[in-house]
Amino acid sequence: MSSRSRGPRAIQQILRTLGVAAFVVSAVSVSFAGHRLFRNNSVGGVSIDTAGVLREPNIKAREMLLAELRKEIAPPARELNRPVNLRMISLRGLHAAIEDALANNLGVLPDEVRFLGGLQRIEWVVVDQANNDILFGGPAEGWIVDDNAVVVGVTTGRPVMRLDDLLVALRTVKPARDVGISVSIDPTQEGYRKLSALVKELKKDVRVRQNPRIAEPNIKRAFGPQQIKIAGVPRNTHFARVMTAADYRMKRYAMALEMAPVKGLPSYLDLIKSTRGSATNMNPRWWLTTDYEPLARSEDGMAWKIRGRGVKCMTETDVVNAEGNVRGTGRKNPRAQKWADLFTEKYDALSQRDAVFGELRNLMDMCVVAALIEQNQLFEKAGLSLPRITDPKSDLDLEAWNTPKTVDPQCSFVRVRGGRWVLTASGGVEIESWDVIDHSEVVQGVEQLRDHAMRKGKAASWFWNVQLPRSS
Repeated sequence: MSSRSRGPRAIQQILRTLGVAAFVVSAVSVSFAGHRLFRNNSVGGVSIDTAGVLREPNIKAREMLLAELRKEIAPPARELNRPVNLRMISLRGLHAAIEDALANNLGVLPDEVRFLGGLQRIEWVVVDQANNDILFGGPAEGWIVDDNAVVVGVTTGRPVMRLDDLLVALRTVKPARDVGISVSIDPTQEGYRKLSALVKELKKDVRVRQNPRIAEPNIKRAFGPQQIKIAGVPRNTHFARVMTAADYRMKRYAMALEMAPVKGLPSYLDLIKSTRGSATNMNPRWWLTTDYEPLARSEDGMAWKIRGRGVKCMTETDVVNAEGNVRGTGRKNPRAQKWADLFTEKYDALSQRDAVFGELRNLMDMCVVAALIEQNQLFEKAGLSLPRITDPKSDLDLEAWNTPKTVDPQCSFVRVRGGRWVLTASGGVEIESWDVIDHSEVVQGVEQLRDHAMRKGKAASWFWNVQLPRSS
């Protein structure tokens, strides 16, 4: 067994020894059926135990895992290491690299395959009919493992894309049209009911009115665990865990449970401290969703440019009655909307400091690409069939991790004018990729840029760097 295949087993042993099943944001783990040499690397974020309970990570486990990851993930080759505005990737060539690993490397994928050549966004999709291929590309650079055990770009700190997530996007694109892709972390009806009854009692307690925090243990006990619901993708994948972690961390920033690592993003509680009459049964709900401009396309539909920041934060106010029933009002609390707008404004900067948000945007880019290919039958137009990548029954497996199921209540307490409290928030993530591709326009210049992006130069590899004209 090679030294590269021993590392994943060492990582597995660390996880077993420390009792940590997996971290929610994990490096790609891909295997071939019958070739069970997994690269079970995990990174920081939050941990999930075998019962599916999500919580803050075990620091000792993360430190040990970080050391092991830095041994395992080697610096990329020179042609991959320098930052470029556009690196193109051939799906046909990527498939061939996977096949080569199956035939000659016991199914262990090279890092450049697992990390998609250091790609950090997808901005271009091109049909190369002459070579029966589909190309996609965007900004890219070499990668390192940062101090939080996340694989990120060596200069930008933004997370690199992962093959594992691309496989999920391509394999779930058809059902995503009907059921969507989403995650939500919400209290249960029973939890809301018990909380409503408890709050009535607590309002009679002078000590609690003066300091709501002394009631925190009782409130969390009454509320009970919040439920994690995942739709549209396998629940035990890295893809699902990124969505879950992004939702979890967004709420922690909103409810002042953790300070945002960027300037200009206060918590929601900071915004409402001077507000009168914030009712305990009026709960803000925030969710992250897709945010793209109309796609730019060539007149023949063989070249596409994906435009826009990718992610935005939305809000609505929910009303909860005494029975614990939650009803959306369709209304937006002005301060909750202000916080959502600030979160959207700071999203790019936040992605560099808290990598899970960059990974979420990567997922959204991939889902838009998958929907674009499916809707416009680009595989058929290219004469390209890649069942090992696109077929959910392929023997190119996704590594399975513990499924996130519950999380302790994420509650915050603040006295506002009028003596009322804000307790919790709900929401989630919605990837609306099929809505994105409904909006496109012919843009002059896309055709010419396509020709430019298809020039491989002297390298006959599955990836190549492109120098675009300044005007692009």
